[in-house]
Amino acid sequence: MPTVKTYPLPDEKIYSVNELDESLTYSYANYLNWLFDERLELIKGKIYKMSPAPSRVHQKVLTNLFIPIGNFLKNKPCVVYVAPFDVRFPNGSRADKDIYTVLQPDICVICDRNKLDDRGCLGAPDLVVEILSPGNNKKELLHKYKVYEEFGVKEYWVVSQSDQSILIYTLDDKGKFQPSKIFTLSEEVGSSVLPGFVLKLDDVFED
Repeated sequence: MPTVKTYPLPDEKIYSVNELDESLTYSYANYLNWLFDERLELIKGKIYKMSPAPSRVHQKVLTNLFIPIGNFLKNKPCVVYVAPFDVRFPNGSRADKDIYTVLQPDICVICDRNKLDDRGCLGAPDLVVEILSPGNNKKELLHKYKVYEEFGVKEYWVVSQSDQSILIYTLDDKGKFQPSKIFTLSEEVGSSVLPGFVLKLDDVFED
């Protein structure tokens, strides 16, 4: 007799990632009751497993990006957060049970502080930075790209450890991402979201 798939109950406590069924659709209400250590993200209700632990190089690049952005934003209205930090993307209703996309960008900048609450950010950040790691390139470039564009992230940085490069997608007036050239060592990047901010790629990839 075939197994009947049941819809997950929002208040059901889950203590092991192995109890989750990747064929089911989960909401943020479910996500709040996952009581295990593994980090997961939700994209349109589907589970995406994150790397068990970022590499040392990943964390060094993250630090080299986060510190200058944080220093630049001192005494400015925008704020910067680093993963793990939940960003919820509501599509209509803002109720936990109706939110099906929850991501943890490596770095995000939020200029509308009304989007911030004790759980993280509710709504699209202004700027998102994702640092590609071996094995997650497809997810970052395809699934997250679509989410960030659909929900109106103004600027999306894709940082490649292996190529030591940064590609910046900027949202145009039609709501579509337009790519920059690929920036690499010896070059500098700026940001339309953070006017006046300049970052040297040599400093980003300094180990």
